[in-house]
Amino acid sequence: MLFKSSARPLIGLDITTSSIKLIELSMSGGQYRVESYAAEATPPNSINEKAIVDANAVGDAIKRAVKRSGARVKEVAVAISGDAAITKVIQMPKTLTEAELEGQVEMQADQYIPFPMEEVSFDFEVIGPSEKDPDMLDVLLVATRTENVEQRISACTAAGLTPRIVDVEAFALENACKLLTHQMPDGGLDRIIAVADFGASSTTFSVLRDLKVIYTRDFAFGGQQLTEEIMRTYGLSMEEAGRAKKEGGLPSNYQTEVLDPFIDDMCQQVSRSLQFFLASGAGREQPEQIIICGGCANIPGAADVVTSRVGIPAEKGDPLGQMKISSKAKSQAVKKDATALLTACGLALRSFD
Repeated sequence: MLFKSSARPLIGLDITTSSIKLIELSMSGGQYRVESYAAEATPPNSINEKAIVDANAVGDAIKRAVKRSGARVKEVAVAISGDAAITKVIQMPKTLTEAELEGQVEMQADQYIPFPMEEVSFDFEVIGPSEKDPDMLDVLLVATRTENVEQRISACTAAGLTPRIVDVEAFALENACKLLTHQMPDGGLDRIIAVADFGASSTTFSVLRDLKVIYTRDFAFGGQQLTEEIMRTYGLSMEEAGRAKKEGGLPSNYQTEVLDPFIDDMCQQVSRSLQFFLASGAGREQPEQIIICGGCANIPGAADVVTSRVGIPAEKGDPLGQMKISSKAKSQAVKKDATALLTACGLALRSFD
């Protein structure tokens, strides 16, 4: 289900521990347009450690989001988290037919997958001729436990939708990075660019060379920590703290007592991720730019602080910056949420494969 081409409209559906975001894109005259959009809070306790434990509750939330968005498309692309997927580049002889290749990959797959094959869903894609051996092809093998796929299918089905593509978040993110090229020097070509996507409870730090992901790291840090700190400091409920974080109205010491230390933590996480990247292999070079995405990117001045602390120019990512927006999506405040829509956009772009 991962590498099937689509070429008909799909909703990009990003299901996380904090929110469910869906976006539908169309294309005309070489320009993308947002047709519909909605976000809905994820029901409490319905997702645990990125696993969907209550598919019906998640399905109901998806259904509400679809209704609010006004989307008529019924087919969706969803993603599993990168840490739930096994990816491996393997070599296969160039001479194999498509059917033979499929058989060979299936036979070899169990060497690389540490689970019984009957519990696994996998797919593969030919990358191209192998640099190691001109008579061989590089083939990307991707596998996950079938239950990870089935959880997402169940939630979509409960919402009355048909999941047509189950992707991996890291691939969706790479796909979406083409929407950030308007912010990159030379459109990202022959450049090394880092993208830090801060979610609610976890962050993905990726480094791209020539718009291809060469390094990715997920770690537990996100906007929820800021919400929890607001709760603790001001004695608010989770809901009140979340609202105050977005809409303001907190005491005058909020900036110095709560927000500035959180931005310091963000900078430390970016700095640590850069160190991990530079130590991850020979010939690693410092990125020329950091693009900050996710809800935390909306914190005023956060990108400027990252620039000054980390010493690399940073800016807030805007994947919708070059797009037209339908009046229907405009009314759903899609622009306001733009920086948190990387994964959803990357999934919606599968419509144009």
